[in-house]
Amino acid sequence: MIDFKKFVKYSKSAPRYTSYPTAVEFVPSFDDKALKDSFIRNDNIDAYSQHKLPLSLYVHLPFCRSACYFCGCNVIYTSKEEKKDRYIGYLKKELEILKKYMNTNREVVQFHFGGGTPTFFDARQLKEVIDLVKNTFPNFSKNAEVSCEIDPRHFSEDQMEVLKNSGFNRLSFGVQDFDDKVQEAVHRKQSVDFVSRAVDIARSFGISSINFDLIYGLPLQTYESFEETLQKVVDLSPDRLAVFNYAHVPWMKKTMRKIDETTLPTPDEKLRILEHTIAFLEKMGYKMIGMDHFAKTTDELYKASIEGELRRNFQGYTTRGFSQTIGIGLTSIGEGKDYYTQNYKDMESYEKAIDNGVLPVERGIRLSNEDILRKEVIMGLMNNLKLDFKTIEEKFHINFTDYFKAELQELSEYVQSDLLNITKEGIYTTPTGGMLIRNIAMVFDEYLQKIPATQRRFSKSV
Repeated sequence: MIDFKKFVKYSKSAPRYTSYPTAVEFVPSFDDKALKDSFIRNDNIDAYSQHKLPLSLYVHLPFCRSACYFCGCNVIYTSKEEKKDRYIGYLKKELEILKKYMNTNREVVQFHFGGGTPTFFDARQLKEVIDLVKNTFPNFSKNAEVSCEIDPRHFSEDQMEVLKNSGFNRLSFGVQDFDDKVQEAVHRKQSVDFVSRAVDIARSFGISSINFDLIYGLPLQTYESFEETLQKVVDLSPDRLAVFNYAHVPWMKKTMRKIDETTLPTPDEKLRILEHTIAFLEKMGYKMIGMDHFAKTTDELYKASIEGELRRNFQGYTTRGFSQTIGIGLTSIGEGKDYYTQNYKDMESYEKAIDNGVLPVERGIRLSNEDILRKEVIMGLMNNLKLDFKTIEEKFHINFTDYFKAELQELSEYVQSDLLNITKEGIYTTPTGGMLIRNIAMVFDEYLQKIPATQRRFSKSV
């Protein structure tokens, strides 16, 4: 039995590293012109000999009917159909602007609808957005990952038919937790039967890759209650699972202030839940993939993890290698070889930029060579829970142990706590260390080291 209380000290404010540098380092000086210049540079990058860098498209559909108190996404609450149709009109204009400033004929290997609640848009509206995107980016790979986030409370056969006919092959269902008290506390009521009905719709249309999102650390959640949720989940047999640590950031998200903090599980209870989750899912045929994710051994994510070929971007884990992410819509984040960019978060600024014929970029960052090196290290750890020194050394022409001498020394504490092993070949996390990968990765974060621990405003790592 692991004594998780001794690991409570690692419950620190830490980034989730969906990017490096993290979004707090994005600056307003990275504007419309900076993004256009970035498009030109990335259009001219050869990814594989004579082939252009492939594209990943992310479209943000920001609307929800009501608030889920745990949600950290950028959303707009509405019940008005005209708001959704107006937004589609602005997506069309944004796509027209994008077409002016980048090569939209490059191969698309990923396409993802996120939100908000994408399926809050009806079948007609979904088809209209899909057609707009495909008319702008016509060169979809035959093996493209085409996915959509699904709220089981807003999902119909008509929507599924549109998605299937448009080439969607992966769906991710927001489940979070099946306990009635927990659902009540986070304002998200959906029964097992309701989710099962939604999954049946997807499978009846031949969708063979289904993911469930779960969250541990929610109010009133206990080891025992989450154990019951896990059993109900595996009975529905999703192909993949994302089991996230609840990020309580009420200073950023007002709806989180509705959660009674005294009902949140303690850090050691959360580690107990996570440890049991890993063991239980392993027993049921799911393997841990990178941070927070699990997949059946028949899934390509698992096979890629064995080969050390996983990559993580804003859409999640992928087996497709690096691709330039084009963020489309309100608050969307884009990523290139040497930049990140984010669109405006408020609708008025987003619409004003597009009405003026400019890209709706609010902020971003041009990556230095040092950023690119550290990004490779941090993302390597986050992706595979280990790091091969030789791969980094050959790519960046450095001696890893010399270059990162101070960082490796700082990691000695984790070695002594049996959370990782450091050899001449690389860094390897132990099973418990894998649960604390954010703590391990942040040692290599050059920006974070300049911020006093008391001033870091991220969610807790545990």
